[in-house]
Amino acid sequence: MSTEANERIGLYPGTFDPITLGHADIIRRGSKLVDTLIVGVTTNPSKDPMFSPEERIDMVRNEVRRLGVENVVVEGFNALLVKYARKKGATVLIRGLRAVADFEYEYQMAGMNQQLDTSVETVFLMADVSLQPIASKLVKEIALFGGNVAPFVSAEVSKLIEARVATLGRRGDF
Repeated sequence: MSTEANERIGLYPGTFDPITLGHADIIRRGSKLVDTLIVGVTTNPSKDPMFSPEERIDMVRNEVRRLGVENVVVEGFNALLVKYARKKGATVLIRGLRAVADFEYEYQMAGMNQQLDTSVETVFLMADVSLQPIASKLVKEIALFGGNVAPFVSAEVSKLIEARVATLGRRGDF
């Protein structure tokens, strides 16, 4: 995908471990706001990933194909967000919000990012009401304790999670 000088590039960063229906909704809607949306799959030292960075990148790419959005590029990165945005020419950061707790954290991050680079704006998209409770962390926990994650992720991602849980082993007494 080539970029023109006046092209509006957006960046939707996240760990996507795993990618949920909520993430997919933000990708679909965010892609309408920019000419090119980069979904940046990153690492977060404070999270315990179920999938490797490469597996998550593949998972997100497959979900983007399933969505049929053609102006979305999926890349891995491990850098300060605003530096990565600057390198990619992104002037818009797309962030999804589910609840007030998300807003408090995201508001602080947006402020810090603005202090680091005033040329990058953060745009918040509210999650679809039906998807607001979905969080990757909870999806992993449900799966590890033998619960059904099908309502929260695509069928393809559900199969990947099921296979990973089979490798890791279920938790709990039941």
